[in-house]
Amino acid sequence: MEKSHEARTSELLRKELILVIIAIAVFLLSFPLGRYSISPGDLIMILAAKVIPIHHTWPTTMDIVVYNVRLPRILAAMLVGAALSTSGAAYQGMFKNPLVSPDILGASAGAGFGAALGIYFSFSYLGIQLMSFACGLIAVFMAYTIGQKVRHDPMLVLVLTGVLVGTLFSSGTSLIKFVADPYDKLPAITFWLLGSLAAITPHDVLYGFIPILLGGIPLYILRWRLNVLSLGEEEAMAMGLETRTLRLIVVVCSTLMTSAAVSISGLVGWVGLIIPHLARMIVGPNYKVLLPASMLIGSAYLLLVDDLARCASSVEIPLGILTSLIGAPFFFYFLVSGRKSWS
Repeated sequence: MEKSHEARTSELLRKELILVIIAIAVFLLSFPLGRYSISPGDLIMILAAKVIPIHHTWPTTMDIVVYNVRLPRILAAMLVGAALSTSGAAYQGMFKNPLVSPDILGASAGAGFGAALGIYFSFSYLGIQLMSFACGLIAVFMAYTIGQKVRHDPMLVLVLTGVLVGTLFSSGTSLIKFVADPYDKLPAITFWLLGSLAAITPHDVLYGFIPILLGGIPLYILRWRLNVLSLGEEEAMAMGLETRTLRLIVVVCSTLMTSAAVSISGLVGWVGLIIPHLARMIVGPNYKVLLPASMLIGSAYLLLVDDLARCASSVEIPLGILTSLIGAPFFFYFLVSGRKSWS
């Protein structure tokens, strides 16, 4: 019996190591991709020059492209992918529902409304991001506060209030689009809502990294408790777990991550829904390994999608379109073949 447990542990470690290697490989392979060609040899020299003294034989433009354009975009794609997939995995365990995604409590709808409002009032790019982040937090706070007023089924009520608040903010976004200037503001709002990382700067990565880190660390530390929470309310309370406090921590941390991700990338759907399913099929339902696996797979996945978005055609394809086109067929496959991963 002990040998079987050790074998399973060794297999999970091997799978996690493979996921780490894949994420690193996707990270490195994304640098040469783009309209400005950079050979692998030049890329190695440029990256190594930051660590060891190397004679500068490449154009200065390459340094600018690598460090000011591609590196922030690559890091942003990995941050957003990791944040959405981790939030999705945490929510699916908390709600015991494989159809739950990070926007279940209205975070994405609120963030979209905040960005649309910022664009409508001609805020700076940073102002738009802050409005998006703040409205995402407000939306979830409203959903959670309203849900606490109803003493029935806490999880069902939380989902219903999330749908209610999400609809309210989505209606507000539609109203802003209706009254916006059709030649200036409306195209900008529409493009932002489709999701893109084209305008990412190093400062955006830093602003997004801080709340994502603040939300991710508690979830990672408490990931074993999500196993107990996913068993059900009565089972968790019987094992001495303070379910209300844990649910609040999950909601706050997931909201921080989702709102921060949406504020820098726009609305990118399906990542937080399909990646946790894929992670369960690979490593199983144990959150001690499921959460890190979701984080690694999500970061690599969204980076690959962003690479496709900027290289598939002469005009950059919005991320939201690609994630929907890729995510829907995969989710159908998971529904058909991945039921056992929840057991």
